[in-house]
Amino acid sequence: MITGLHAIMYGTHADEVRAFLRDVLGFSHVDAGDGWLIFAMPPAELAVHPAEKPACELYLMCDDIESTVAELTAKGVEFTKPVSDQGWGLLTALALPGGAELGLYEPRHPVAAQHR
Repeated sequence: MITGLHAIMYGTHADEVRAFLRDVLGFSHVDAGDGWLIFAMPPAELAVHPAEKPACELYLMCDDIESTVAELTAKGVEFTKPVSDQGWGLLTALALPGGAELGLYEPRHPVAAQHR
């Protein structure tokens, strides 16, 4: 049966993004060979929303967005959006090497990953 979720990020600065995930965010990892890092992620959940056009998005979740933003800013992370109240949570985005954005939010909804 299903044992996990493997997410993939594509981009022109893959080595720099891997270093960011390892060195700045501190995600543990395994080396799948030749320096190809695969990162362990915190517990995850998957939501499905209606939309006009199919798409996928990736967000990290945190318990306290203000302290997380402050901690990451002190490490040199650039945020591309101010924290905004979306009703369902507080949302921002951080810049990854190469120009991609990674969402970060503090959920106000029940978190499915905590109910496994």
